[in-house]
Amino acid sequence: AERSLHDAIMIVRRAMKNASVVAGGGAIDLELSSFLRNYARSIPGKAQLFINSFAKALEIIPRQLCDNAGFDATDVLNKLRQKHALPNGEGRNYGVDVNTGGVSDMYAAFVWEPSLVKINAITAASEAACLILSVDETVRNPKSEGAEQGMAAGMGGRGN
Repeated sequence: AERSLHDAIMIVRRAMKNASVVAGGGAIDLELSSFLRNYARSIPGKAQLFINSFAKALEIIPRQLCDNAGFDATDVLNKLRQKHALPNGEGRNYGVDVNTGGVSDMYAAFVWEPSLVKINAITAASEAACLILSVDETVRNPKSEGAEQGMAAGMGGRGN
């Protein structure tokens, strides 16, 4: 309980230092996803696939909010995509409304996230994914290799 209180105080302190906030409830995630999907249409070749994959990954937060609240994530995400596709950014603040199972304007509902926290979360997740994808060598345990060779020999030599 003491640690939770400390964490909450630190979050408020950080929010006060950096007064910039974004709409919560997955709204900013859907807006970024929508922007990237539109941007990907202007990119030729394989790069388009990577951008679309990143856009899809950003939709995990609102999907998980729906799942945790017991709502039909597909239905809610479709409603959110419709809102975020409105012209002139009219729907950019719409996110998952966990009280109703629908979507609503998160700014109007006072559901905000400090922008610094969101930037750090996306940056950390992206860096972790890049680190995993950049591993170009596998560390093997010599004891495991011996066991694999023994299994291959038991298969009549078909394992090599």
